[in-house]
Amino acid sequence: MIREAVVVAGGPGVAGIRPDAGKGTVFIGADRGALRLVRSGIRPVLSVGDFDSVTEEEFREIASSSQRVVRVGEEKDETDTELALAGAVRLQPGTVTLTGVSGGRLDHAHSAMHAVYRLQEQHPETRFRILDPNNELYFLHPGRHMLFDSGAYRYISFFSFSGPVTGMTLKGFKYEAENAEILPGTTLFTSNEAGGGECTISFETGICLVVRSTDA
Repeated sequence: MIREAVVVAGGPGVAGIRPDAGKGTVFIGADRGALRLVRSGIRPVLSVGDFDSVTEEEFREIASSSQRVVRVGEEKDETDTELALAGAVRLQPGTVTLTGVSGGRLDHAHSAMHAVYRLQEQHPETRFRILDPNNELYFLHPGRHMLFDSGAYRYISFFSFSGPVTGMTLKGFKYEAENAEILPGTTLFTSNEAGGGECTISFETGICLVVRSTDA
């Protein structure tokens, strides 16, 4: 059983690459992210992309050290990261973690966020998140959710995604809320903090983007 599939893209801001991650974790490389995995001592279960960001010698290094390689043409509708995420979904893991997409080009980061949002909508049974050394991003659907203070992230922010979030109630946080609304464009729910114990967020409609952060 696969507990987590870690998709590694070629941009900066990489976290979660651990050769000793265990049998329940597999790694997938998107384009140059595959080279990053191989040179970290990790054998990807899949390396996918057009590989336009590596040399032919580097591609041969990737191919010889990956369980499976899929090379596609440069003219395509999906990004390399999307192809890697699709490969991760097919493995049916409990969690899909995407890293190496933040800290660099903003268009790549924004594209990755929308891809994760779409996949979370299509596969609600799987947890999707974007991870870098200082941040964790994920989406929540209406309902009640528990968020535990792991100590890794001091700050937690909430944003509306694809429309207003209504009936927002926060319990156990430094700044609590009752039946509030998050509208697109508002910054009211930025940089909250956990109260030290169990924290809950509940809301009635909308999609909530959660960003957990720590200072660099």
